[in-house]
Amino acid sequence: MRPRIAVYKFSSCAGCQLQILNIEDHLLDIVGAVDLAYFVMARREKGAGPFDIGFVEGAVTSPEEVAKIKEVREECKVLVALGTCAAFGGIPTLKNWTPQREVEARVYQDLSVIHSVRAYPIDQYVKVDAYLRGCPIDREEFLELVKSALLGKKPYLRAHSICTECKLSENVCLFLGERQLCMGPVTAAGCGAFCPSVGRACQGCRGPSDDPNTRALVKAMLAFGHGPDDIRRRFRLFAGEAEAFQKGVSML
Repeated sequence: MRPRIAVYKFSSCAGCQLQILNIEDHLLDIVGAVDLAYFVMARREKGAGPFDIGFVEGAVTSPEEVAKIKEVREECKVLVALGTCAAFGGIPTLKNWTPQREVEARVYQDLSVIHSVRAYPIDQYVKVDAYLRGCPIDREEFLELVKSALLGKKPYLRAHSICTECKLSENVCLFLGERQLCMGPVTAAGCGAFCPSVGRACQGCRGPSDDPNTRALVKAMLAFGHGPDDIRRRFRLFAGEAEAFQKGVSML
């Protein structure tokens, strides 16, 4: 029997799911190799669990989602965090640094119907078996994980820093050369240094690399004249709940 796949959406923009749908050259091959049993964005039929692999996009931001992610974990043999929101909390965690009611009042008139909680990655509540980083995910990494799962082998997902990919692309260092507020030294590779390759400093959307020295980067940013507020915002933009990034911010 073909492996049964489920794709779930929590608090997110659905951009990572759209990345999957945009893999036109390979999507039919994937569909032919697996049973895409649950994917609301792609098909009407909603198959019931259990599933062999579950992909979860989005952060957990409400009591209902806390209960739901636990149900998802129960019905999936392998659970994959799909994108930065699921892996590290992503953009939704920006609300965590402001009083909850103040954030809600900016959006809703009737706060009595709002029951939100702090935004967290899904591994705050359940065990996660694999992480696909990025905002949105990298399509090649998604294909690598699916193919590896079908072959029963461990996927090759890079965890060294973006700086490695910058060097391989022969990019001018935007941090040392231009003193831009770049997160590349502490951010996991896998995107091909997409932003630095077009002259834009890394925003840290892929979360921390393996064993990053975030404190040293903060010291260097301060020495280059960047203000504490700007540095703090950069570290919290995509992966503010990640322990390694919190360690860097703690110095400010």
